[in-house]
Amino acid sequence: MRLYGVAGWKNAGKTGLMERLVTEFTARGLSVSTVKHAHHSFDVDHPGRDSYRHRDAGARQVMLSSRNRWALMTELRAAEEPPLAALLARLDPVDLVLVEGYKRDSHPKIEAHRAATSQPLIAPDDPTIRAVASDSALVLDRPVFDLDDTGAIADFIAAEVGL
Repeated sequence: MRLYGVAGWKNAGKTGLMERLVTEFTARGLSVSTVKHAHHSFDVDHPGRDSYRHRDAGARQVMLSSRNRWALMTELRAAEEPPLAALLARLDPVDLVLVEGYKRDSHPKIEAHRAATSQPLIAPDDPTIRAVASDSALVLDRPVFDLDDTGAIADFIAAEVGL
């Protein structure tokens, strides 16, 4: 499975870059899946909905299905968060999996960086960050792209993973 990550601090532009990359790669005819890591509690379901009521009653997994999509929610119920590799094993085969977050994992990544966040770059201390996409000029020991140059960033990722 070809895997590439987008990492960075909060409000650095990760989600926007991910969205543009998915659009770019699918326009090139590739199948793409994504994994998004959240550092906080999140819910894809809402109180009062049938599936929420199933989970709230104690179900470990709840599957929703319609003619348009299906989704499987798993409640960890105090179990450890599964590692990225275990989650990736549950995905259907695709040409490319893009991962948002998981900045401490060992897969190759591009760092999204915005000067306005005043956060330091992750790249200088992390060899898994192969390039940086930034809204400001940077001088680094690896490629630097304009954060909005989606085509060039996609070309870089494609070359990195052999697409």
